[in-house]
Amino acid sequence: MCADTPDYKDTLNLPKTDFPMRAGLPNREPGWLERWAQIGIYEKLREKAKDGSRKPFTLHDGPPYANGHLHIGHALNKILKDMVVRSQQMMGRDARYIPGWDCHGLPIEWKIEEQYRAKGKNKDEVPVIDFRQECRKFAEGWIDVQREEFKRLGVTGTWDRPYLTMDFHAERVIAEEFMKFLMNGTLYQGSKPVMWSPVEKTALAEAEIEYHDHKSHTIWVPFRVASAADFPNTGACLDTDLLQARVVIWTTTPWTIPSNKAVAYNPSIAYGLYRVDGTQDESWTAPGDLYVFADALAEDALTKSRVTEFTRVRDVTADELGALTLAHPFRGMEGANGFWDYDVPMIDGDHVTDDAGTGFVHTAPSHGADDYDCFVKRGWMDRMTHNVGEESEFLPHVPFFAGLQVFDAKGKEGKANPAVIDKLVEAGGIIARGRVTHSYPHSWRSKAPVIFRNTPQWFAAIDRPVGDGQDDYGTTIRERALTSIDKLVQWTPQTGRNRLYSMIEARPDWVLSRQRAWGVPLTCFTKKGALPTDAEFLLRDPAVNARIAEAFEAEGADCWYADGAKDRFLSGIVNPDDFEQVFDILDVWFDSGSTHAFVLRDREDGSDDGLADLYLEGTDQHRGWFHSSMLQACGTKGRAPYRGVLTHGFTLDEKGMKMSKSLGNTIAPEQVVKQYGADILRLWVAQSDYTADLRIGPEILKGVADSYRRLRNTMRYMLGSLADFSESDRIDPAEMPELERWVLHRLAELDHKVRSGYAAYDFQGVFQAVFTFATVDLSAFYFDIRKDALYCDGDTPRRRAARTVLDILFHRLTTWLAPILTFTMEEVWLERFPGDDSSVHLVDIPDTPADWLDEPLAAKWAKVRRARRVVTGALEVQRTEKVIGASLEAAPVVHVDAETVEVLKTVAFDDLCITSAISVTTDPAPAEAFRLPEVDGIGVVFEKAEGEKCQRCWKILPDVGRHSHAGTCARCDEALG
Repeated sequence: MCADTPDYKDTLNLPKTDFPMRAGLPNREPGWLERWAQIGIYEKLREKAKDGSRKPFTLHDGPPYANGHLHIGHALNKILKDMVVRSQQMMGRDARYIPGWDCHGLPIEWKIEEQYRAKGKNKDEVPVIDFRQECRKFAEGWIDVQREEFKRLGVTGTWDRPYLTMDFHAERVIAEEFMKFLMNGTLYQGSKPVMWSPVEKTALAEAEIEYHDHKSHTIWVPFRVASAADFPNTGACLDTDLLQARVVIWTTTPWTIPSNKAVAYNPSIAYGLYRVDGTQDESWTAPGDLYVFADALAEDALTKSRVTEFTRVRDVTADELGALTLAHPFRGMEGANGFWDYDVPMIDGDHVTDDAGTGFVHTAPSHGADDYDCFVKRGWMDRMTHNVGEESEFLPHVPFFAGLQVFDAKGKEGKANPAVIDKLVEAGGIIARGRVTHSYPHSWRSKAPVIFRNTPQWFAAIDRPVGDGQDDYGTTIRERALTSIDKLVQWTPQTGRNRLYSMIEARPDWVLSRQRAWGVPLTCFTKKGALPTDAEFLLRDPAVNARIAEAFEAEGADCWYADGAKDRFLSGIVNPDDFEQVFDILDVWFDSGSTHAFVLRDREDGSDDGLADLYLEGTDQHRGWFHSSMLQACGTKGRAPYRGVLTHGFTLDEKGMKMSKSLGNTIAPEQVVKQYGADILRLWVAQSDYTADLRIGPEILKGVADSYRRLRNTMRYMLGSLADFSESDRIDPAEMPELERWVLHRLAELDHKVRSGYAAYDFQGVFQAVFTFATVDLSAFYFDIRKDALYCDGDTPRRRAARTVLDILFHRLTTWLAPILTFTMEEVWLERFPGDDSSVHLVDIPDTPADWLDEPLAAKWAKVRRARRVVTGALEVQRTEKVIGASLEAAPVVHVDAETVEVLKTVAFDDLCITSAISVTTDPAPAEAFRLPEVDGIGVVFEKAEGEKCQRCWKILPDVGRHSHAGTCARCDEALG
């Protein structure tokens, strides 16, 4: 610039904003949290709905457990919930969110017991109410910790009034919901095998079980024939060979052999009689021995028995097997005192397969579900055994094995299995042994293996008619649940439907009881001397139930354990001396499954009809909260308590490995928040496909932070360009240039995508669409083009149109993104609209006029952008080769077809390509013309712009220097006035 040429910098309309490019989220986010608390954002939103204009939307919070700091899975879950609530609110709903906590149960008991052990105290010597009070205090402490950790993630809700399963009203309602099962006839006491944790000393439900590899003993045990009935249908006797043969079973639980009561076979399997002809040394078989196997498994079993030669003698029919009565392997042993001198019948069972083992199943009805079902079908409940105690120890009455445990107090293998195997060897009752690694049930909490153990437990019958059986959705809990799954619930993703349906379809009755102390007791009484099958066994009295509920409301469940509780609840209604009080506690899944009643139904900010619009948890909750809530509600209100269920995957490290402290690959939410800020964690959630497992780690978070910076830059540009914008600057869309109307068209398209995406909980789809629009359509295209007009134009219709569009963009981008980038969009909003009560979270997504959609215009501008791509590609080559420094130094010639010429004639193509001049021609493109392989029919020949450089707008034009203001072009001269 010449010395006498004025500096026009101060005459430009340069962006003005204090919005920093560096976010500083870790330090600034707590301030916004304080501000929202002062404003009372959540309460103000509820006030907006008081006139009834907003349809309620209720996301019911699955309660986390109150016993430790949050992990990354907690953060994923709560952020997803918050994005649902905020997006529904901003789309015009009255979106309610009441956070809650699961407060009862075994893990808290363990912590208190650990404290006792450290002090040398015995839990059993502490009054149960004192122990329960310590459990309550422990839970209260962790609730306060987790509440602050959740709030730090930007999660909105009634944090000052959460729901707690240990609140007195909650304990009352849980008891009332249990007593509905008592009154409707689905509650019963049964003695049957349940999954039992020797470590935790309590029964476990299916929802509390997970499967891990476990190495078990495996043994092949021969049962000799004790007697045989006349051969069915003919009256003939069985042949001598079969009577002298032994039927071989295979099991991976040797400890259950002392409780054997039958051997099962399957009539559809082919069986044979096999004779041993030769053996290796140290075989437990001998030449001439006769055994019965399934044909498909005989060779494998005999080989494992070190048999070198054998002969298949003949077929053995199912009728023949059914005629046999076997002897227990320990029958007649010295020192057993006749304990096992009973008959072992052979029974048919569909559960028997020839996939592994021998084709025969050793049946101990006290230690296996299939085994138990076989005995129930035959009415043989009097043959159940009670040989194993709560620590998985053989009880004192069991010969040889009394006191030996299957698993010890830490879940390690005890001495029971080796002792049983050794005794079988001594009795000649084993022909092979080994070890096998297989999938085995473990406790979800202790991670220790469990056993099947026959214990008296309380069950909810899911196939028994509920009450009078009259209901729109089915007569039983199972029928109602399956109908709810298919007809009443929307599943996201749809695969969740299949998973829960198959679980409900196949599940057994619900085990409701636990043998612990910290929880809601089974508030019922049993008649002394009555059997569980007797009609009068359970006391069913509404007056008693009402008295219990009233006491729980005032004092909590502790009153059940107070001295004189039985007399208090029964006196004056029935004779207390005639009844026993039940002291088992409810499965905690019943607690959490009942939350719909004391949250959705009972709270004034719950749900108008007692149903949730959405339950949202991880995929593990198909067997957990989704499952128990479904069963509980179908037993008490006849249908699922939710209209929608959303499930998300688990969190993994960057390599796809499960996170664990031992591997050192865990990422705590607090760590991410301290380094990057909560908005980066929220953006990670939004960018991920939550329907699958999600990966997170340092490199992934760096990528998320980069996306955030790009988006923040877009918002900063808009803020700077909108400085001092007022309503007087606004221009009607009908008066706008085509480029602005094209932006409005894209906004209308995107508005539909955002709303439908949020409605479908597709946060990844919403963010990706908005991010692509902001970075590609806006920053790399529209902003780039209109920068010249915004900076250099005077008060022209073009500049006013651009600023009007920027204002429209601002309101939509901030509200579209506020549910995701909760803190950042508040910062952006307050930069334009400061004020004590101002907040982006108090506004809705603006309605977008339908007439902004203009498909013909969009089609036209698709052609314009197609041609522009080739031009910008050609200019980039020249810039890379240092021929030009900026695109304004160019005046390219663009060779196109006749149709494209007609399109480009109607637009300022030089402005769109950010060149000082441009020529468009239908002449054939020369060979040296620049082309893009993916864009047919367009070639660009580079030419330099002719003229002088305008000292204000930097365009190179022939008229520069011919106007009243030195060194300017006509447009800038006019702008300077």
